Amino acid sequence: MQESSDFQELKRRFRAWTFPMTVAFFVWYLLYVVLSGWARGFMGIKLIGEINVGLVFGLLQFVSTFLIAWAYARHAEKKLDPIADKLRHEVEEKTK
Repeated sequence: MQESSDFQELKRRFRAWTFPMTVAFFVWYLLYVVLSGWARGFMGIKLIGEINVGLVFGLLQFVSTFLIAWAYARHAEKKLDPIADKLRHEVEEKTK
């Protein structure tokens, strides 16, 4: 099964989306950590009342996590699930 063209395509599509998104998220997270440690003045800039840049960036970490999960679910539904379903049916037929 692992050598089939469908399985290879499934892996390619998974990696083509997941690896870049993972790198982007880690860069975004590292930026937040670095700014928190070495750019305290910038992170402490007050935007509205007691809400500062650091708090906004921290909340955006949660927002970006949920957006990535939502985007992956859409990607999987459209690009991965059809191939995975086809492969599952092939395996089920062979094991009957």
